[in-house]
Amino acid sequence: MKHVQVITDSACDLTDVQAAAAHVTVVPLSIRFGTEEFTDRVQLSADQFWARMASTPDLPETAAPSPGAFEAAFRAAQAAGASGVVCITMSAALSATHQSAVLAARALADEFPVTVVDSKSITAGQGTMVLAAATAAAGGETLHRVAEVAQSYIGRSFVYGTIDSLDNLRKGGRIGGAQAMLGSLLAIKPLINVSTGAVEEAGKQRTRSRALSTLVGFLGKAKTEHGSVSNVAVMHGNATEADLSMLLQLLSEHVDRNSITVGRIGAVIGTHGGLGVIGLCFVAPSAGALRST
Repeated sequence: MKHVQVITDSACDLTDVQAAAAHVTVVPLSIRFGTEEFTDRVQLSADQFWARMASTPDLPETAAPSPGAFEAAFRAAQAAGASGVVCITMSAALSATHQSAVLAARALADEFPVTVVDSKSITAGQGTMVLAAATAAAGGETLHRVAEVAQSYIGRSFVYGTIDSLDNLRKGGRIGGAQAMLGSLLAIKPLINVSTGAVEEAGKQRTRSRALSTLVGFLGKAKTEHGSVSNVAVMHGNATEADLSMLLQLLSEHVDRNSITVGRIGAVIGTHGGLGVIGLCFVAPSAGALRST
């Protein structure tokens, strides 16, 4: 029986094992350190990326996949017998990746159906959407329905983070609404909100522990407003065991510790978040919570 193939990009931060188990194809972005360029996850693993981040003064840069890279993935799905493709990309507000996928889909418009979905998210927020779509595809759902499942997460998937410095975001041009914090950051731990697909200010604290507590407060507020949250994930870029332990302990006051996924942020998001970045991702039952945060 023909099936819908789900395709995404490497900003989703799904592990190779997760992607393979869900039969998801991941189209990689590229990472540049100075004059050296690497294909994410192919030529540069997460471990290798973070090792370079810790040992070089050069801030890395990312480059979106070309339309040709997406077209090759779409054609491979067609050759493998797929009935169509749902391609879920990282937020279009943060990368040209979405536009590359759209251009590739247009090139195949007359011969193979491809629906491109802007996740308006990154890291585990995007990854959760991808896995939900893949589950629907594995269950035999139509192209339209698989796309609907993915789109149903938009507006109720929340991504918050705390970072040590805004330098990477500023130099990479992704600082968005957090620009206002730049002039006041002296020994401050910035908090960012990427829940709408753009980087916005979510607050600032003077200590890491207070920043982590504030992250948990966002989840607590959503749980109070909606009665529950799901798909809770802690994603990090080589954060310390002490920080992770503290965050998980705080979260366990709101959700079952065993239900929390802990994962590594890869090179795409790590390039802009920097060493020590910690993200908290979760899904609310309906849209609209915390938009004023």
